[in-house]
Amino acid sequence: MGAQNPTPAIQTSDTPFSWASTPPADCPFLQSENFKSIEFTGKYRNYTNADTWYPSWAEDDALYSPWTDGYILDPQHYETFNYEHPGFACNSLDYMGRKAATAQARIIGDNPLDLTIENIPPRIEGSPLPYGGRYPCGSLIYNGVWYYGTYCLTNNPKNSCNGVGWTEFGPFVGFRYSIDYGKHWSECPHTPENPLFAENPLDAKIRIGAPHFVDFGRNMKHSPDGCAYLIAHGSTDREACNNWIQADNVYLIRVKPSIATINDSSAYQFYAGQKGLGPIWSDNFADIKPLVSWPGHLGCVTMSYNAPLKKYLMCITRGKSSQTGDTMILESKELSGPWAIVHYLSNFGPFAYFVNIPTKFISKGGYSFWLSYSANFSRKNRPGNPPGSHYSLSLHEVRLIQK
Repeated sequence: MGAQNPTPAIQTSDTPFSWASTPPADCPFLQSENFKSIEFTGKYRNYTNADTWYPSWAEDDALYSPWTDGYILDPQHYETFNYEHPGFACNSLDYMGRKAATAQARIIGDNPLDLTIENIPPRIEGSPLPYGGRYPCGSLIYNGVWYYGTYCLTNNPKNSCNGVGWTEFGPFVGFRYSIDYGKHWSECPHTPENPLFAENPLDAKIRIGAPHFVDFGRNMKHSPDGCAYLIAHGSTDREACNNWIQADNVYLIRVKPSIATINDSSAYQFYAGQKGLGPIWSDNFADIKPLVSWPGHLGCVTMSYNAPLKKYLMCITRGKSSQTGDTMILESKELSGPWAIVHYLSNFGPFAYFVNIPTKFISKGGYSFWLSYSANFSRKNRPGNPPGSHYSLSLHEVRLIQK
């Protein structure tokens, strides 16, 4: 039933602290010329008892997010996790008599310490077969249409990948969509057996694994060209651990978002390397090349545009075991790089994952923002490190420290 909550669900005192930045010796990224680190202000807040939160800032000024693998009993409060799953529960695999499904919520408010979370029923069932689980990923609301992506996971029978859970990517399936902010959905025309980009782990390692939309601000205000961009992690090495939280490479793709194009693979372009100072974009998936590569060190990736600073911030988490993971924050003035490291957080969470930066909560000057993540899936009631890292929608304020 859960243990006593070891730390409060909300911390409002302004007591900053630092987390040592310890990139491995073979880190391929140069240190940022603009920022030497991040600093935590000590403020945090936790909501609900579920994970997989990727907020998208809509034109109505609310955030909309997928969620799964937990429950919503009292959306405004975090309590120790109850393994009996009370209230409105959802899991991305067949579990406790429920079919695999994903869920969604509306997040209202301007202060991360005082948000209202409104669950939006119903759960949307989606079979993961022939794989084991089907999970939320890229989520975008643009011009009143909500595009909601899912991807599949399975297990590699030859490699436990140090016990991180699901050990092998299945394909990114595609998008369902809603024109009434999640009350009703039109189902994705693709299936796990017939996915959007025709990837199959039996043929080759997945490259467009768990893609997430680049957060360009409210209603994609700061997209450089009207395109929606998706950032994804994957591998090409047959021996690599390539799963929800481990990969070798990061990939970038783009599309002009509409109901007609979002599930049409021919409408997408794929980052295919650099020519001089500019990126190459190809209509051919076979031409895709990594945006960044660090074999054995990358994993789940998100990207946000910090409009006041005119910088892109990339968050990457690499799972090391079922108990720990590392998170790094990179920065660039261009989507295509080059990328420099701001901070490398070893054993952050101690297993924080799905780390992202909601642009709605970036300060006017751009130097402070909130990390959104979940933590500690394998021991949902363990004490967090930093304090307040819980299995929830977990929000922590940080500041960029200039050089």
